[in-house]
Amino acid sequence: MTEQPINDRSNGVVRSREPANQVPRAWWKEASVYQIYPSSFKDSNGDGIGDIPGITSKLEYIQRLGVDIVWLCPIFKSPQADMGYDISDYCDVHEPYGTLKDVDELIQGLHSRGMKCVLDLVVNHTSDQHDWFKQSRSSVSNSHREWYIWRKPKYDSAGNRQPPNNWKAIFGGSAWEYDEQTDEYYLHLFLKEQPDLNWDYPPVRDAVRDLMRFWLDRGCDGFRIDAINFISKTPGLPDDENGTSDPRMLGLEYYANGPRLHEYLKFIGGVLREYNAFSVGEMGHVTDMDEVLRSVGADRSELAMVFHFEIMDNDHGPGGRYTFREWPLTDLKYIVNRWQTFMYEKNGWNALYLENHDQSRSVSRFGSDKPEYRSVSAKMLATYLGFQSGTLFVYQGQELAMANVPLSWGIEEYKDVATQNYWDELMEEHPNDKDFARRTLVELNRKCRDNSRTPVQWDSSPNAGFTNGTPWMRVNADYAKWNAESQVKNPDSVFNYWRAVLQLRKQYVDLFVYGAFELLAPDHQQLFVYKRTAGSQSAVVVMNFKETEITFKTADLIGGKMGKVLLSNYSDLDVKGPSVTLGPFGSFVALLSCIEDRDLALNAQTIEYRANSVCTAVEV
Repeated sequence: MTEQPINDRSNGVVRSREPANQVPRAWWKEASVYQIYPSSFKDSNGDGIGDIPGITSKLEYIQRLGVDIVWLCPIFKSPQADMGYDISDYCDVHEPYGTLKDVDELIQGLHSRGMKCVLDLVVNHTSDQHDWFKQSRSSVSNSHREWYIWRKPKYDSAGNRQPPNNWKAIFGGSAWEYDEQTDEYYLHLFLKEQPDLNWDYPPVRDAVRDLMRFWLDRGCDGFRIDAINFISKTPGLPDDENGTSDPRMLGLEYYANGPRLHEYLKFIGGVLREYNAFSVGEMGHVTDMDEVLRSVGADRSELAMVFHFEIMDNDHGPGGRYTFREWPLTDLKYIVNRWQTFMYEKNGWNALYLENHDQSRSVSRFGSDKPEYRSVSAKMLATYLGFQSGTLFVYQGQELAMANVPLSWGIEEYKDVATQNYWDELMEEHPNDKDFARRTLVELNRKCRDNSRTPVQWDSSPNAGFTNGTPWMRVNADYAKWNAESQVKNPDSVFNYWRAVLQLRKQYVDLFVYGAFELLAPDHQQLFVYKRTAGSQSAVVVMNFKETEITFKTADLIGGKMGKVLLSNYSDLDVKGPSVTLGPFGSFVALLSCIEDRDLALNAQTIEYRANSVCTAVEV
């Protein structure tokens, strides 16, 4: 790698005097991703459901934010049993979302603005309405029978029919559904309407390759791949005799990270390499870092990166996702530090996220959505996430500090089938326990998927400007204050803070994308502090995770003197003295004093975030 001087201004990027490290560079490592949940983004025709033309109408807004890639949750034809993650035709579009022509126009619109388009590939399972499955269940002799996982029933000592094994579906109940016509069960790790594909059968893999090429040839730039570590099951599909802490996950050790997983990932990776395409795999229920590295290592030719769930699982209680656990900040530090350092040292790559369509709103879950703290804590979380090493993912509305639904909403307001199934099971188990129901609803409100699926809040008009009709899901009532129109115009908004974070990542690519990570003050229970280093460049990132003010001595915290502040969520922050006082949920990013300010001075109009900066308005 050729050395570049620290004051190199090519493309506005500040480079280190020395090579940052030997991490291979790639366009997707330096990119940031904006995730869209189509049904909740923007409705263009008044039917109350977001659609592709609605997304296209907001490309100027997305470009203004400063992201490089737009990832669309499933847009394919689907009965919507699981909001599109049950696909009945991979080469057509869900009718309420639009047409193939609409998708072509969206891709063209993104490309013309210098952005890329990533689609959601769901190939662990299909819809039970897919033609493949209709043929498969029609007869045991049908040519598509082996495309899915079928097994004969078992019978107990009394002659009662039983499923082939004791595995549980992730969304509740048995993982097996009986088909009376053929007298066999089929496997579904999620809903019964989502039968699992049999990846061990070569024609299935051929079909996946063909549908990937269909979209890549159409201009798609890559895929987020759903539940990818479930595609290889343990041969024989044995009973789970060991169990898990969550009884609803019975069977996990036999269907997660199975024996042929990496063979199949190399198959997928081979197609992706033909197009230099982007990839990120969803890998739930895996904390073995070596296993993840086998999927994303630079020398593995499998995936570019994966979503692991260790941070998301950190607040899960002993009974699973919807039970309470109060987590200390040191737990979060431990998780972040081990993934940051491991991937850097082992030549892997991280996917950075705090929100997506399967998680709740980060400002409510990890910060504070109290009115007095909502903006500052959302900015703090943007600071925490945005300066780590990895590809950064921002979920729709995260840039606006959209919050969880109010606790006052009753369970009937929740639309997600996983939420409803979980609630029904628990109420059946505890029919008269009102206190248990109350506690469960609190945890559902804190963590359930519905929180991230409320319509995007565009302005203060009825239904937050999402639709002229009746929205498919209720709009959060706080939209009059918390909306895109007001934030784009406000230089002190969360939106414009996120813009600054994304711009700084591009400006200091050596430091914040490829640089080394060092956790500081690992035992501190209020401050999260880390250092990024690339050659002679160094910066410190400091976050106060509490709603109380804190003062600390600079020398004690970072062992040196701070230099230029690149970004802070408090306009009156002073780091020049021996001590620094940080307000509730305060945060800042500062260069270390070993780097001369004159060498790293940035264009204040384009990079630095200031409370009184000027922002050009953009139509939202």
